[in-house]
Amino acid sequence: MDVLILSLTCLVVLGAAGLQSRIARTDRRLARVERKLDRMLDHLGLHEELPRREEITALVREGRTVQAIKVYREATGADLLEAKQAVDRLT
Repeated sequence: MDVLILSLTCLVVLGAAGLQSRIARTDRRLARVERKLDRMLDHLGLHEELPRREEITALVREGRTVQAIKVYREATGADLLEAKQAVDRLT
């Protein structure tokens, strides 16, 4: 019985590790595609319209970066890291 439980536990751990590896690989590929798309948009002179851009820019100018990140997340649905990077690019 103990051997069976140990075997199943090992199987679950190995399966989770493999899944985590595939997710990380997919995240890297997606980030690479997004960078390429950003370069293409820049090359073509196209810019993604940012909702509430004036409000976010004003908050950045006032030094209220945390509030600007919060507004960016509300407007775009971005995660925290993506919102911080976007607000940092506005400065």
